[in-house]
Amino acid sequence: RSQVRSLSSRAASRALVAAVVAAARWVNTRYEQYLERSFPRFYILHSTFKTGIQALFLEVKEIMRIKSKMSQQRLSTQQLPYREMERLRQVLVSGADSVASCWRQFRRDVLKAIPIGIIAIPPFANFLVIVLMYFFPRQLLIRQFWTPKQQLEFLDAYDCIRRGSYPAVLRSLALAARALPEPQPRELLQQLCAQVQGGARPHLGQLLAVRGLFSGSLLALNRLQVDHVRALSQVLFLTPHLPAFFLRHRLRSHVLEIRHLDRALLHLGPGQLSEEELRAACYLRGLNSTHLGQAECQAWLEQWLRLSCELQASEASLLAHSMVLLSLNY
Repeated sequence: RSQVRSLSSRAASRALVAAVVAAARWVNTRYEQYLERSFPRFYILHSTFKTGIQALFLEVKEIMRIKSKMSQQRLSTQQLPYREMERLRQVLVSGADSVASCWRQFRRDVLKAIPIGIIAIPPFANFLVIVLMYFFPRQLLIRQFWTPKQQLEFLDAYDCIRRGSYPAVLRSLALAARALPEPQPRELLQQLCAQVQGGARPHLGQLLAVRGLFSGSLLALNRLQVDHVRALSQVLFLTPHLPAFFLRHRLRSHVLEIRHLDRALLHLGPGQLSEEELRAACYLRGLNSTHLGQAECQAWLEQWLRLSCELQASEASLLAHSMVLLSLNY
């Protein structure tokens, strides 16, 4: 009898929970229909928030799966396939230059999203979230809660910040070129800087012709002037407000991470990327791909990969400068 009572009480509890869930779904559906009919702009934000919660949940599961795979198989980040390596990188923000830093930032994003999720649990309480999304999307919300239009606007805004550092990089590069002792490489680099500043796009052969200058001379990362390193850090969305040693270390780590991604992408084949993945890959490497055609992005990325996969780790400085030289006049 006790077992029968226990089973019946469990069945009743499940039925009650199911009824409450069904009622909540019905109320939420009616609420969304009301929003869509009466407040279409707010409905777009509401839908974005709902989609963002689902995307965040899926991202948590994906990151946990990748971390578990790395632990079980004792893999480093560089041994992962391109898409898994890129998934880890997507949680990278300025100041995070390792997998551990990425994971800490990802957890911070999740913690930042928890209060928003709690606020939005009651059907009508997410008006507050919509207000936040409307007035302070970039400052208060993580990227999963940005509308597609906001994502394009913010990418343009970040690219403007990045491009604001391009003149300082080119000036520093031209000044360093003048101090080089050997006349022929010096002239080649000066011509390259003048060509880019004049609005022309450099060829791959021109960059490879000066590659030796970026590993063992004044243009190596560990010998660049501090202002030069700060400008390059801003190009890669890294904070410039650190001592010189940390700036150089973080810049080198970030550039080498892109180099590892390039090799994984070459193994996958750039033609295997979706349009969204293609645009994201170009944007990471310095090209604002939001207003370019898919064919242009494909051609630019293939040129970048040919350069990147020709270079050694000691030539990381050239790869960092190439983000400016190859994308400035697009």
